[in-house]
Amino acid sequence: MFSKDTYIKRRQQLAQDVKQGLILIVGNSDVAFNYPANQYTFRQDSTFRYFFGYDIQGLIGVIDAESGEEYLFGEEVDMADIIWTGPIPSLKERATEIGVRNSGTIKDLRNLMDKAVFDGRRVHFVPPYRAENVEFIADILHLDYRYIQAYVSKELIAACVKQRSIKSAEEIAEIEKAIETAYTMHTTMMHMAKNEGTFEYEIAGTMEGIALAGGGPVSFPIILTTHGEILHGHDHSLQIKKGRMIVSDAGCENNMGYCSDITRSVPVGGKFDARQKAVYEAVLDAQLLVPTLCKPNVKYSEVHLAAVERLGEGLKALGLMKGDIKEAVKQGAMGMFMPHGLGHMMGLDVHDMENYGENYVGYDKKNIRSTQFGLASLRLGRELQEGFVITDEPGCYFIPALIDQWRAEKKCIDFINYDEVEKFKDFGGIRIEDDVLITKDGCRILGKPIPKTVAEIENEMTK
Repeated sequence: MFSKDTYIKRRQQLAQDVKQGLILIVGNSDVAFNYPANQYTFRQDSTFRYFFGYDIQGLIGVIDAESGEEYLFGEEVDMADIIWTGPIPSLKERATEIGVRNSGTIKDLRNLMDKAVFDGRRVHFVPPYRAENVEFIADILHLDYRYIQAYVSKELIAACVKQRSIKSAEEIAEIEKAIETAYTMHTTMMHMAKNEGTFEYEIAGTMEGIALAGGGPVSFPIILTTHGEILHGHDHSLQIKKGRMIVSDAGCENNMGYCSDITRSVPVGGKFDARQKAVYEAVLDAQLLVPTLCKPNVKYSEVHLAAVERLGEGLKALGLMKGDIKEAVKQGAMGMFMPHGLGHMMGLDVHDMENYGENYVGYDKKNIRSTQFGLASLRLGRELQEGFVITDEPGCYFIPALIDQWRAEKKCIDFINYDEVEKFKDFGGIRIEDDVLITKDGCRILGKPIPKTVAEIENEMTK
């Protein structure tokens, strides 16, 4: 964990921003895998971990925004627990370690919540995403679990987003540790991808093992596929073959819970053919443009549009686009090639704070989410601020079903050269992604540089 003072200051700031009522922060518990004693790998709730530090099951934190009193609740261990897990600190000892004065059992929590409800005090909580937490919150607050989302506190969401969006120096150091492990994951992928006939699951499994050996699990299920046109290609059943590109979108968490999220696209066998190189460099050109534009007070939606315009110019040079590319972007023509957003926030969650709701994190009253296909999928559209950690991940995909639909509808026919696009329906896709810190005057790409240019990738794949 970080120092006691870090968590004290975070909770004090949260109470100051929320101003009134009680703040209820429910940690996660174990979840059965296929029978009660065999459980999924535990993952702590990120809000709880941010404010109370512990990566431990069954803990709940409460902050009184008015009095400043703080509480840590859970169940005390007994000998049965100690036999299986070894000596465990008491709740009071855990509370003291993070600067919390009060501790108690779940029964004590119920009494505190009953009194708050009886006294008509507001109890703030963020949107619960696990069924057991939905039921628990509904139970202790005497609410109907079916309508629990109606009682979520927008004030608490705003206060959490305000704090967690700005990464401290110690948080950035943890993210860079996760990127260091991701470096090994992706360079190992490159070494394995030169061997035609290797199964995708062999590569994905090796990468996941590197993440675990680095101190944490993968930060999301690994995307690794020779069908890169499938944006979330989690099926790893195919043997890799020359002529295909591998899209590898993977990151890890470190032992503090902070994430990395990196994508590299490489040619099976280790050498780009002319067509692969041409599309790849069009994507890379867009990806390299992004850091030159990122700085505080710039809207990331505008950076997204600039990146897809640069990609469109590259595709026009290949004969896949035509006409005025600025107008093509305005009309949404690039959505066929890049139907996702340029990037998202990253931190304790790989899509940081997404459980609060994307629009609370990536948008605000001044920056409203677009409804245009492609641009609507941009998770972060508001002004960048110093301390944001974001992803820069443009891509280009040839999705046969989408191409067929748009062509049948004669969509954007002034900008898309469908006859040429037809020749690329067997191509797959390409995505390139780095993690970026917004600084006082601009930005910097975090972590050790992972091979990204054609020459760097081909050189790495010879090792």
